[in-house]
Amino acid sequence: MIGNGEDPRLVLDRLIAERGENYADLSRLLNRNPAYIQQFIKRGTPRKLDEEDRRVLARYFGVSEEMLGGRVQPSPGAPARSRSLPAIVAVPRLALRASAGAGTLDDDERAAGVMAFDANWLRHIGVRPQRVSIIRVDGESMAPTLSDGDEIMVDHDDGAERLRDGVYVLRLDGVLMVKRVALGPRRGAISVLSDNAHYPDWTDIDPALVDIVGRVVWTGRRLV
Repeated sequence: MIGNGEDPRLVLDRLIAERGENYADLSRLLNRNPAYIQQFIKRGTPRKLDEEDRRVLARYFGVSEEMLGGRVQPSPGAPARSRSLPAIVAVPRLALRASAGAGTLDDDERAAGVMAFDANWLRHIGVRPQRVSIIRVDGESMAPTLSDGDEIMVDHDDGAERLRDGVYVLRLDGVLMVKRVALGPRRGAISVLSDNAHYPDWTDIDPALVDIVGRVVWTGRRLV
């Protein structure tokens, strides 16, 4: 149990330990250098958290900003602020791309940062926060559904054992790609399809030839 009145550095360090987080990922969540949180906790630099950093961390851990060093000063007659805020979770962005083009060989699954999502929203769409990741789309074979540079959320719990019609990240002939999967009409066969008619399809193939990484459950893109 973490109470009020404690040193915010101790509070934050305990929250990190209890949730199994690490300093570097939380620093990236704040768009800071990877050593930022460790320096704050271990060296006292900065002396206190920036207001925006404190707000993000409070939401991430579902605690009040007061517990991380903030001061709540409600205006006269205003109701007191809640001490519990909606929790957000950091979903890892993997250092690879799922080809929606000619196909790229890419086995690098290191985390290359994180994206923050509301934990309740993730539960609402039926995914476990610890079993999703963000991958970037590379190419135009899934246009207009997905475009080059889109970020997609992949549910790694939703794999081959639950396979049904939908958009998946998969490996075919060693190539990581994002494609539409359609079940037969021929029993025991699937088709791997491109939404863009200018790109090839693989029809009526043996599912054993396809390694399903996970189902695509969300996409985001930059407007230019």
